[in-house]
Amino acid sequence: MDFYYTPTACSQAAHILLVETGLPFRPHKVDIFRHVLEDGSPYEAVNPNGYVPALVFDDGTLLTENVALLDWIAMQGDGLVPDGPLGRTRHLQMLAFLSTEVQKPFVRLFFTDNAEEKAWLGETLARRFEWIASRIEGDFLFGRRFSAADAFLYVMLRWAAMCGIAVPDTLRALGSRVEARPSVRAVLSREAVAPLGAAA
Repeated sequence: MDFYYTPTACSQAAHILLVETGLPFRPHKVDIFRHVLEDGSPYEAVNPNGYVPALVFDDGTLLTENVALLDWIAMQGDGLVPDGPLGRTRHLQMLAFLSTEVQKPFVRLFFTDNAEEKAWLGETLARRFEWIASRIEGDFLFGRRFSAADAFLYVMLRWAAMCGIAVPDTLRALGSRVEARPSVRAVLSREAVAPLGAAA
């Protein structure tokens, strides 16, 4: 299958998870602003919506939306979804929260020039990181095991560092544990981006 990503974008979470699971895939870097692949071909020919991440299976089926990709990849792996009768549902809840309540405000923050809006978005994001910190159940979000939600959270922690948004110490420690994983180090190397501690 083919995986389309942009370095440091939200697609980094799916990139990490693909490496974590060991699923075979062909990576393709996308210039998300010019909407072209490295060979200059138009990315919209792959994903008409023009954003990442995207997976194209060998039968030509296109899968988009970060939550959908992360859920599908996690279900192919071993132990990447919390156990219990509501394990997958709770995992989807966290993925949806990260996508709608954390990633979306960051996108606004990246592109607004309004100082008041920037301040409000920064405060909003800080509160949402505090809520996430209150939900941690162990070394990772759902206990002792790394999950797809931890990969997504790690990317959002990188964005917080880039924007100078303070996060609770428990989240910084979780981010360090995620970054210590071989899959994460491999993706950082492939995407040619600095570790979290240097993201600011």
